[in-house]
Amino acid sequence: MQFQDNFFWGAASAAYQVEGAYQADGKGQNIWDAYCQEGCRVAHGENGNVACDHYHLFRQDVEMMKKMGIRYYRFSINWTRILPDGTGPVNEKGLQFYSDLVDALLENGITPMITLFHWDYPLALHQRGGWMNADSSDWFAAYTKIVVDALSDRVQYWMTINEPQVFIGVGYCTGRFAPFETHQPKDLARISHNVFLAHGKAVQTIRQYAKTKPCIGFAYATPCWTPEDTTPDAIEAARQKSFRVDRDNFTFSAAWWADPILLGDYPQEAYDVLGADMADIQPGDLEIISQPIDFYGANIYESKAVPTPYGYAENAYIGCPRTQMDWPVTPEALYWGPKFLYERYGKPILISENGMASHDWVQLDGKVHDPQRIDYMKRYLREVYRCIQDGTEIMGYMYWSILDNFEWADGYDKRFGLVHVDYRTQQRTIKDSGYFYRDVIQSNGAAIFQDTLKTY
Repeated sequence: MQFQDNFFWGAASAAYQVEGAYQADGKGQNIWDAYCQEGCRVAHGENGNVACDHYHLFRQDVEMMKKMGIRYYRFSINWTRILPDGTGPVNEKGLQFYSDLVDALLENGITPMITLFHWDYPLALHQRGGWMNADSSDWFAAYTKIVVDALSDRVQYWMTINEPQVFIGVGYCTGRFAPFETHQPKDLARISHNVFLAHGKAVQTIRQYAKTKPCIGFAYATPCWTPEDTTPDAIEAARQKSFRVDRDNFTFSAAWWADPILLGDYPQEAYDVLGADMADIQPGDLEIISQPIDFYGANIYESKAVPTPYGYAENAYIGCPRTQMDWPVTPEALYWGPKFLYERYGKPILISENGMASHDWVQLDGKVHDPQRIDYMKRYLREVYRCIQDGTEIMGYMYWSILDNFEWADGYDKRFGLVHVDYRTQQRTIKDSGYFYRDVIQSNGAAIFQDTLKTY
């Protein structure tokens, strides 16, 4: 059993989580740069100042990707590395870094996939109101054009924005991520609408100026409820939960974020539950927001459930397997999640993030043995295969993440990578899971159906 011949096998990263070099070569500050320096926002007072030093070690990292057989590398652009103040003069050294990275990938047979925004909002623009400012979508479009002008001769695949559910829901609603603010629903709806306009204007910009025919999508966190059984009623109940919009949690909804782009309007449920707090939609806004895109990037790690103060939520049970993030291991999420999305929106699905944090360290033999991650990958990828066989169009799978890295408010304790990073020395060690993924790619997926554990 194998995946289709053109299946995208890749891995992902995000600029702030891996690059480091936070003051190098004229780079400006973003909100994570600024607020992490306060020392009280992140576990152990950590920050992304150095992270994996991917900025200086990217050639070594690309060589490791080649060794693992990685065919696609999804990475993000650090806005302030290119525009230190978010707008204004271009920092040519920052732009050159990304050009050199793209060249290195192509030289090693790896296709670059660019995400334009992965949470590192320019501090100077945040101080001007950030996503609350009506000009924010134009700022983003101008930034997009600079990147497209510089890289689109060699880059075909683009994702505009990563996980607005998280950078807004956790950054501006619950206040756990930068900029560590809490806002009321009316402000959250306004922020969301400006993010939508930024996405739409970015799509327009890419289409107008790209030198290579672009393939454009986004990468959204996708809350997915899975059915309790395979009866029609249970499946429909899970589908409804996966797309519902609640007033208290609307910024985390899949439908809130995907419907305006792919169906041309906010879901009716949003108008119903928000009422007067709904975004102020001006004539022409929805036309900008719903610019045609080519694929839906879905970041899926687990099936969702309503948390409970005591007992177990519906996606867990006594003694259930959990990752280091305390997320239940629920492989069926990569069957039902893409299936529900494809049925609702009709766009090809790219699994733009999936992976697990585990307790990894370099063992006495100098290797990193992570059999739990290999088992996780087998289980989840088998569900992807089953989903494809049942008719869902899935383009590919981007493992999160290529390197252990800065895991936002959790600092460096949580290790998601296929490559272990000793943050004291920057020593890289490919984990057993990295070699297993090489076997998966070389066999076009056949390796996931082997139950025996191979020694690496």
